[in-house]
Amino acid sequence: MLSSNLDVSEMFVARQAQRSSMHARYMNEQLVRVLKTIGYDVGFQKGQGQYLFDRDGARYLDLLSGFGVFAIGRNHPALRHALKGVLDSDLPNLVQLDVSTLAGVLAERLIECVPYLDKVFFANSGAECVEAAIKFARAASGRPGIVYCAHAYHGLTYGALSLTDDPNFRGGFEPLLPGCTSVPFNDLAALEQALSSRQVAAFIVEPIQGKGVNMPTDEFLPGAAALCRKYGSMLIADEIQTGIGRTGKFLAVEHWNVEPDMVLLAKALSGGHVPVGALLTRKSIFNKIFNQMDRAVVHGSTFAKNDLAMAAGIATLEVIKSEKLVEAAAKRGAELRLALTRMVPGYELMKEVRGKGLMIGVEFGPPKSLPLKASWNLLESANKGLFCQLITVPLFKDHKILTQVSGHGSHTIKLLPPLVISEQDCDWIEQAFDAVIASSHKVPGAIWSLGKTLVDNAVRKSA
Repeated sequence: MLSSNLDVSEMFVARQAQRSSMHARYMNEQLVRVLKTIGYDVGFQKGQGQYLFDRDGARYLDLLSGFGVFAIGRNHPALRHALKGVLDSDLPNLVQLDVSTLAGVLAERLIECVPYLDKVFFANSGAECVEAAIKFARAASGRPGIVYCAHAYHGLTYGALSLTDDPNFRGGFEPLLPGCTSVPFNDLAALEQALSSRQVAAFIVEPIQGKGVNMPTDEFLPGAAALCRKYGSMLIADEIQTGIGRTGKFLAVEHWNVEPDMVLLAKALSGGHVPVGALLTRKSIFNKIFNQMDRAVVHGSTFAKNDLAMAAGIATLEVIKSEKLVEAAAKRGAELRLALTRMVPGYELMKEVRGKGLMIGVEFGPPKSLPLKASWNLLESANKGLFCQLITVPLFKDHKILTQVSGHGSHTIKLLPPLVISEQDCDWIEQAFDAVIASSHKVPGAIWSLGKTLVDNAVRKSA
């Protein structure tokens, strides 16, 4: 029998020095090697709000947010209180032959935020929501086709991977789901050509593409909605990363006054503790799936409506509302984009700063001066997109800022901080980026020495 004295926090402390060896032996050894190679194996011990603390107590600013799940920050007290309340209440969780009170409350609150939709289907993750959307669209329309955008990322399960335009993820797993067609992002003519067959169930799109932080033109999303109506296809907005306030609106599509037929949410809805996903849709679509009693469970997921996940979602929405984090994301994001944009004319390696709210991409590009061009070309010939590591690694090591390159072969660094970041945090980001980018323009220099190390690693890998 399991000891009632089991203390997982004590276990964490006792075993944390073995984290890398345990992962290398029992889990993903390649990830351990990557972290050690780039110096990210600092042994994080604690997370509070927008900050992480390593084994030596050093504080880091987290601009990764666990790929966007920590919109309200790490370990928010309201979220912890909600989860403890569930654990202390002996609730009748996952009865299955019953309906969940907390799921009803969370569904009600989500529809209040997206009032033109009517029904909610809960899942365990963003990828599960994408899978459900494919099934719902096909079943409700009677059509097989799904159209998605080039450079999209919708997840790594088989259906979602079929809509994810990245050979690095798809390689080795094909053939994928048939009937899935890619069109260029921002290309309404190509979209119309794909939809005109009237065999397309749905067009699925990230309002702002996570891979590269690619922005839609002002005409694209409204035009896509009009084309979907014209040809009888559904419009699915994948707001798994952009939703729940990230872009300065509750949904990113609100910036373009678009009302999709389905909206997919996850990541931030979890509060960072308990995975949860939600598909919001119109009653007319939902009722074609669950259209009679013997089809009441035609699609579902065992853990989807568990009480901890539902409580996490309810608490997250309450924090977003009470702390006015949507408005904060809009304000802080505008300030940060402006500060970073002001750097562009001064640095030939900087190309563009773009995004909305606190989803920001900083793109770099080939320089014109000969010494920098030679160094850039050396990196690019070894591994496309390698230059961005010359920015992210010093940001981490020297300035205690955790960031990410926004995809394989990308020249864009993505900033996805918690929505609770402060004005002082924005100053920290601005000063750190300025210092690191300035160093990247000095050839030879410390950053380009790092570049040589990365090139050597890339060459050894290819060999």
